[in-house]
Amino acid sequence: MKTVGKVILIIVIVLIILVILIYLGLKKIWTNLLTAPMTPENYIIEVMTGGDLEAKYIASGRYETSYFEADYLENADIKKIEVWYPTELETNSAKYPVVLFINGTGVSASRYRPVFEHLASWGFIAIGNEDPSTWEGKKADATLSWLLAANEDETSVFYHRVDEENIGITGHSQGGVGVFSTINNTEHKDMYKCAVSLSPTQEDTAEALKMPYDSSKTTIPVMILAGAPNDVISLEGLNDMFSKISSDVVVARRSHTDHGKMLYSADGYVTAWFMWQLQGDEEAGTAFLGKNAEILRNVNWQDIRINFSNN
Repeated sequence: MKTVGKVILIIVIVLIILVILIYLGLKKIWTNLLTAPMTPENYIIEVMTGGDLEAKYIASGRYETSYFEADYLENADIKKIEVWYPTELETNSAKYPVVLFINGTGVSASRYRPVFEHLASWGFIAIGNEDPSTWEGKKADATLSWLLAANEDETSVFYHRVDEENIGITGHSQGGVGVFSTINNTEHKDMYKCAVSLSPTQEDTAEALKMPYDSSKTTIPVMILAGAPNDVISLEGLNDMFSKISSDVVVARRSHTDHGKMLYSADGYVTAWFMWQLQGDEEAGTAFLGKNAEILRNVNWQDIRINFSNN
């Protein structure tokens, strides 16, 4: 009987060890899923382009880049502020335009670092946070508040380096919803000069999910891009938004591109949009302007609709 008891004890111990190992293994897998990069390190090389301007602006810009982060104690969701910027900002007196990023569901800024670095290489202060739930736009706007405060802080690397007249905003998925919420409903809504919404959750779907937003309130130039043939917003949904927005607007779908890849695959034209809107780059503007706009001739893009008041 003693022998049987010892065998049972050994079996129990082994089972406990196995359960612990399985738990630790599953926990590690889950942690890896939550922290895995959402953007290929070399996406600027890997993404197929279909036009000279798309190729130009998806390539790296001329600026070396640096990174800054700060803990954000006022809100547990934000966790920390993350900023990528042109390194020369540290040693000169120039001001730099800003692009604020809004995360998709559970996709923190640290998981798509190359996208921030890319925009910083074109002369932007690119700023984000770790917020996993972004549709209201309030925490995105709080992130801008942090940067505006840093712009007035003599001890900050960003002291008098922020071009407050040229602030843009972009977001993907739930963050695409957050773009509209931020530019239409938040404290600093009048400071945003232009926007890009990538694969936003369709308006009726977002309302059913208790993430309502109203694109018809938009008053600044906005570009709305999604993947084709399938994304979280349909072609009908895009066209509905196009018809409701009275400000300058571009809508388009990138062919053969799924929802997740829209986070970075559209970056050539996203960068061109911000270069045009925030840095006055007229060449970048030709990607969207006129009957011969490059995006209209690009085989990678379909279902394109453009409405500019002066086009």
